[in-house]
Amino acid sequence: MRLGISKSKNTINYYIIKDYTKNGKRSTKHVERIGNLEEVKKLAGNQDYQEWLKDYVKKYNEEHCKKEIITIKKNNKKIIDSNINNKFNVGYLFLEKIYNQLKLKDICDNIQNKYQFKFDLNEILSYLVFARIIYPASKLETYKQCQNFIEQPKFQLHDEYRALSYLADNIDFIQEKIFENSKSIIERNSGIIYYDCTNYFFEIELDDEFRKYGINKQHQPKPQVGMGLFMDGDGIPLSFNIYPGNQNEQKTLIPEETKIVNNFKMDNTKMILCTDAGLASDEIKKFNVKDNRGFVITQSLKKLKESEKEKVFDDNDWRLPGDLRNVYNLNEIRNNEELKEKYYDKLFYKIISSETKSVKQDLIVTFSFKYFDYNRNIRNSQIERAKKSIDTNQAARKGKNQNDYRRFIVDTKSTDTGEVAENSNLSLDEDLIKQEEQYDGYYALTTNLVGDIEQILKITKGRWEIEESFRIMKTDFLARPVNLSREDRIKSHFLTCFMALLIYRILEKKLDYKYTTLEILKAIRNMNVLESKGDGYIPEYIRTNLTDDLHDTFGFRTDYEINTYKDFKKIFELIKR
Repeated sequence: MRLGISKSKNTINYYIIKDYTKNGKRSTKHVERIGNLEEVKKLAGNQDYQEWLKDYVKKYNEEHCKKEIITIKKNNKKIIDSNINNKFNVGYLFLEKIYNQLKLKDICDNIQNKYQFKFDLNEILSYLVFARIIYPASKLETYKQCQNFIEQPKFQLHDEYRALSYLADNIDFIQEKIFENSKSIIERNSGIIYYDCTNYFFEIELDDEFRKYGINKQHQPKPQVGMGLFMDGDGIPLSFNIYPGNQNEQKTLIPEETKIVNNFKMDNTKMILCTDAGLASDEIKKFNVKDNRGFVITQSLKKLKESEKEKVFDDNDWRLPGDLRNVYNLNEIRNNEELKEKYYDKLFYKIISSETKSVKQDLIVTFSFKYFDYNRNIRNSQIERAKKSIDTNQAARKGKNQNDYRRFIVDTKSTDTGEVAENSNLSLDEDLIKQEEQYDGYYALTTNLVGDIEQILKITKGRWEIEESFRIMKTDFLARPVNLSREDRIKSHFLTCFMALLIYRILEKKLDYKYTTLEILKAIRNMNVLESKGDGYIPEYIRTNLTDDLHDTFGFRTDYEINTYKDFKKIFELIKR
């Protein structure tokens, strides 16, 4: 605090003022009005008024600064300034710490030096990533929302769009460097890699060279692009690729797997690929057995040969993981309530020798009575919905997937004499119900691995993580629908989505997976502070165990009753180390 002087035409006014710095700019705030010249001379009495002012400021500092108590004065008769935002998000600071640990500034500086453009690529990329997590929206809305971060962006909207082109040209380089840098902050379990594909639609009617009509997993009749995502054994994203919407996803795996093995310098002799049945081609399996690599790929039971199905549904020769001495008969357990209760939560398995044109493999089939009941209950509820739809004559279309209850409805057109005609008769497809029931409780995979069956089953259980990652990008980060038209900008959009997912997954890991996605996102999105001009920032969020864990994990706090500008300056410096 220091003495401030304001001169007017008729007198001089004296104040106690405070200097502060916000976003690199110095400013001052009037803390207390002492009085005008005449008033100060009266207060000073026989003492020289200038000496009295020095003593007054000194006593004020001793009383207020030593106690570190900040008094905030507000006027209930003064209207707030217009068009001034005083509410800012600080939850993104935890994301920024991870962003900087990944050395993304160095990566962006490398690209900037290569092309010699003037705008700050690192600033733009960082805000695109943080906003995708905190304020997911279009690029235009993202630019607006970035003004709500406590660190104000300096770039312009046109710079944001220009940056997307440079990012698209360096997607492989960025992913390679991120993987390399990530190994210094978390352990990467790249001995197991998961791969899966999804698609993203566009709100347009006409396709182009990149956005194509294709088989859409959400059954959206829109042009789309496909995304392939690699994930390591701990559920942390490895890399991604974007391809035209009409391309067969099987064609993407081998080129992309080759790329990450070479670019990421992974030990491919110890690598195990796990993916789903849609990517279970003979070519992919052949590629993943060379150099002693392995594969664990889910298998559709419905697509097995009849001879293999007979072995699957044979109730004999079932085993339990870890029990090599005993074999079990499922029918005996099924018909004995005491045994069924005893083994209800157990997972039985059998191994059936199998081979493709090029690969020797084992077909591992599992069965669970608990999973059997789960499948049966799901179907029964779907059948009930189908019955209600038949009773109300509301089955407008045939079901297109295995979760659509309308698949059980048959629409038969006939006359009263049985000839084919226009009369519509809706009924349950009993044959389809019986056909599906035989697969209840069963699950299958193919693998070239031998040895610990528990380890093999553990690998395939990890596939849910990649499905969860797609859900987070689509639902929580609003990666779709995509409101961009140029191919380079579309690819950069998904690059920022991928980076947001990677940083979020690292955040989960640093928090020891103690909290759900909903809990974490809600917490950091609601971590707002209110600025008291000249004083600092007052937390506007609820302090919880989660916010405590965030602060303890990252080594700084934003939850004091008031955080001064100096406090946040220290936080910014800590984050950028």
